[in-house]
Amino acid sequence: MAHHANEDHRGKPGNYTMMQFFEWYAPGDGVHWKHFEEQTDRLADIGITACWLPPPTKGSSPEGTGYDIYDIWDLGEFDQKGGVSTKWGSKEDLLRAIKTASNKGIISYIDAVMNHKAGADDKEEFLASMVDQNDRTKTVSEPKNIQGWTKFTFPGRGDKYSDMKWNFNHFTGVDYDAKTETKAIFKIQGENKDWADDVDDENGEYDRIFFDHAHPEVEGEFNKWGDWILKETGAYGFRFDAVKHISRAFIEQFVKHIRSSEGGKAKAFCVGEFWHDSVDALVEYVEGLGTQFSCFDSCLQALQSAGEARENYDLRQIFDNTLVQRRPIDAVTLVDNHDTQPGQSLERWVSSGFKPLAYALILLRIDGYPCVFYGDLYGTKGENPQQPVSQLDDIIRSRKLFAYGELRDYWDHPNCVAWVRTGDEEHDGCVVVICNGKGDGSKKCEVGKEHAGEKWTDVLGWHQGEITIGEDGWAEFYCPPESISIWTKTDAKGRDEFKRKE
Repeated sequence: MAHHANEDHRGKPGNYTMMQFFEWYAPGDGVHWKHFEEQTDRLADIGITACWLPPPTKGSSPEGTGYDIYDIWDLGEFDQKGGVSTKWGSKEDLLRAIKTASNKGIISYIDAVMNHKAGADDKEEFLASMVDQNDRTKTVSEPKNIQGWTKFTFPGRGDKYSDMKWNFNHFTGVDYDAKTETKAIFKIQGENKDWADDVDDENGEYDRIFFDHAHPEVEGEFNKWGDWILKETGAYGFRFDAVKHISRAFIEQFVKHIRSSEGGKAKAFCVGEFWHDSVDALVEYVEGLGTQFSCFDSCLQALQSAGEARENYDLRQIFDNTLVQRRPIDAVTLVDNHDTQPGQSLERWVSSGFKPLAYALILLRIDGYPCVFYGDLYGTKGENPQQPVSQLDDIIRSRKLFAYGELRDYWDHPNCVAWVRTGDEEHDGCVVVICNGKGDGSKKCEVGKEHAGEKWTDVLGWHQGEITIGEDGWAEFYCPPESISIWTKTDAKGRDEFKRKE
């Protein structure tokens, strides 16, 4: 489905590449949207065609990332929760940045936080029962009146865009009783009040985010917002936060709504964060939605294991039990993101030495829709800052220029594998060699008799020297230890875009 949104915008097929344009410790002070706008030339030049932006909606404080969502209708327009702008910038900055990116061939996806709210305007009293923290299907107390922060009146915005005010009827539970100052999980009592039964079964029932998505006012509010934000911003789709906690029926109806409604986008791209180690769980989720939907391939975190094991990892197993192997059309492939970076709850950072290999694996093959992490292109901040991946620009550019046509695998050694992309009428192909061993890697590959006599070099310049394709169309291609090489003919279309390192 990714190619539909990109082709609709660009008007032609091609290799499409998403980027997560933020990391957890990206600077606040309202500068991020301006930074995005300033970087659109660079991103378009290397081959980024879509950017997943951080939540643009008002958080509970000026430094709120948007995952602490307060008001879905406030994109940095109203004086609420300590200021007008969000951490990322003003609504004006956001709209200008998205438009600038669009004019340069880059579409934007909105990070949709539809699973919780923060920063309520007042408390309410209602009947609720405490449930077991480890099995939320089990009640551990009799119903009693508690006080919860569930009243959202949005005094700074008023009724602009929407007149809905949130109250306890729009939630299934809370995690704090202000009356007794008790932190626990409380299930709200009332007619048709229950946890969603179509979520992940972690902790018995993983409907831990507490929205009552079955409530007609909640469903109607989000459907209206989905149409509005695509039209208001010019974005082309959504990244959904924490879908394993949200009613699947709600996600299905929302996606169908925005793709079919007059105010929505028929070709909107939709991808969910369903963080799970089981590929069966991911496949079951995307197959059960009743509409095309993508998921981030969390099972590709084998890349982290491969980086740690170094030469003891068998590269031929890297795609085993992954979503991109089982359902490539629905897989968004990734190396790292804001949840896996150092200091975060799901930290599983791929080692710097293995990062180029990991990106070659997701960017230069056929299957999956690759997502580049901001922190790998620009570096990350925080208590444990990380440096950018060496020449990631050039690896992404290689996808833009050379990763086309038939794929031929030479996947016959645990520490050195290669593949050929044969190219097409508009693009010259390439040969990619990756090696996680301590010595140089080499692989004999067939590129075709039509290439006999051509001179080929590594566009990254990490392997020095030149090879000549034999009369039979074969040649030996090389790779440095624990590294990659990307070989193309010396006069391939686009070679002049690379900084020469030969």
